Amino acid sequence: MVRRRLFAGQQLRTLRTTRKLRQGEMASLMGISASYLSQLENDERPLTPALTDRLRSAFPVDWEDFASDRVEPVLSALREAASDLMLAGSASSEQIERVAEQYPAFAEAFVRLHDQSRRSTQRLEIIDEALGADNISGGRLPWEEVRDWFHHANNYVDAIDRAAERLALRLSGTGVSPSLAQMAGWLEANGVTVEYAVGGAMRLFDPVAQRLTLDPNQPIESGRFQMAYQLAALALREEIAAIVQDATLQSVAARQLLTVGLGNYAAGALLMPYEWFRARARELRHDIDQLRQTFGTSFEQACHRISTLQRPQARGIPMFFCKVDMAGNITKRHSATRLQFARFGGACPLWVVHEAVAIPDRIHVQAAEMPDGVRYVSIAKGLVKPTGSYYRPPRRYAVALGCEAALADEFIYADGLNLERPETVTRIGISCRICPRDNCDQRAFPPSDRAILVDPHTRDLVPYGITDM
Repeated sequence: MVRRRLFAGQQLRTLRTTRKLRQGEMASLMGISASYLSQLENDERPLTPALTDRLRSAFPVDWEDFASDRVEPVLSALREAASDLMLAGSASSEQIERVAEQYPAFAEAFVRLHDQSRRSTQRLEIIDEALGADNISGGRLPWEEVRDWFHHANNYVDAIDRAAERLALRLSGTGVSPSLAQMAGWLEANGVTVEYAVGGAMRLFDPVAQRLTLDPNQPIESGRFQMAYQLAALALREEIAAIVQDATLQSVAARQLLTVGLGNYAAGALLMPYEWFRARARELRHDIDQLRQTFGTSFEQACHRISTLQRPQARGIPMFFCKVDMAGNITKRHSATRLQFARFGGACPLWVVHEAVAIPDRIHVQAAEMPDGVRYVSIAKGLVKPTGSYYRPPRRYAVALGCEAALADEFIYADGLNLERPETVTRIGISCRICPRDNCDQRAFPPSDRAILVDPHTRDLVPYGITDM
């Protein structure tokens, strides 16, 4: 076999300068000398598979972005499949590359098999959700169609994101985010009158009179977001309409909901322009409070925006984001990690987000491990939104944000956790009906694919045992 010689001097140099590392520091991370690194950066020597592995380990997000255009699709897909912790054993980068080059048909078959396995898991999750919602017919409601549409888009809509970013730069000038005055100026310049009225809807737009009415009693971040929504809905109406037209949705209601969802997406992208927000998030190690102060947004809006940073060759840290109400319902869910809440009807009671709903206005941090062995660091914060009236109870819910523990250095909230000691990690699951753990004290139902063992003479916290099959 003739091995490819991978020269990546420009990528290495760009990566080093982006991360603000000196040559000696970068060389130390790679386990080589500074002179060797200099030769690599000047394309005098190619990268070896061992060095590629070290780069991927030290810079899991950045290196994949820089190197992705040099890797054949089958090799990239095979590497992702082989990294699944459910597979016994592990293969080095060199071994994976050799299989992809010498046995491409086998590599493609392996990738297809792995993809089918993941799809089978998703189908089981769909069944679990249907059982939880008493909807075993399999039909999806309009909001479920739209939720799945965003899930399959990886929660990133390139055309909308880039258009909103360009619009934000035109509006804000040297600022990082358009101000209320700048957005109101654009609306008025385009024939829209902006008014404020107490006691009405948070946002009401009259397309005939071209009048936007906002409730001044809502939090300033909410009012700013509602204005951004209307601006984006008008400025990007053609881009939004084109995406809705191409979407394979089954009902008129689903198309209307997708239009609203894309408007919300555009509003977030307008207030938190991609490149500025991504750079600031990496610089602050995803400190949400500092991010929301920089961009004038709410805690929830900043968390949500972090979960959308999936632009090719400029990705953010893969994160998951969820919103959970007082009853434990997941009302919003996005994930760029292997933790996919997108199809789940509920959440594990051991997950910290439930504690956050009960104890609001503080950030709860948790290290957790899923049944597949992947560990995550997540935060959750309970939020209380006032309604402006004694007769309307405030809205209470919690938002959660997290990443894989392998990226803990990029997540400021992991600083106080001891990820090395297994007893500090909470073993959580997806849903009791599909969770294989047989030693969980919080189990509500037995797993749907396992038999149970009942011993009348023995009682533990869970009144039955679970078989292996």
